[in-house]
Amino acid sequence: MGPAEIRERLRVSRQRAYQVITRDDFPEPYQILQSGKVWDAGEVEQWISEHRPSLLE
Repeated sequence: MGPAEIRERLRVSRQRAYQVITRDDFPEPYQILQSGKVWDAGEVEQWISEHRPSLLE
C-alpha cells in the first residue's frame, strides 16, 4: 500500500494520513521506492484492526 491507499483505507485527509504513517506505532514501510514508501497491506490492516476497529469491513 502506498500513502494514497492508506489514506483511502483510513478515510482521512492527506495531511491526517501523513500524521498516522509517521506514528511510532505504525508499521515501518516495506520498501522505499523512488516514487515513495510502500507498506505491507497485511501489516497496515493489522494496525487498523488494533487502532481503528470501526474501519473494519
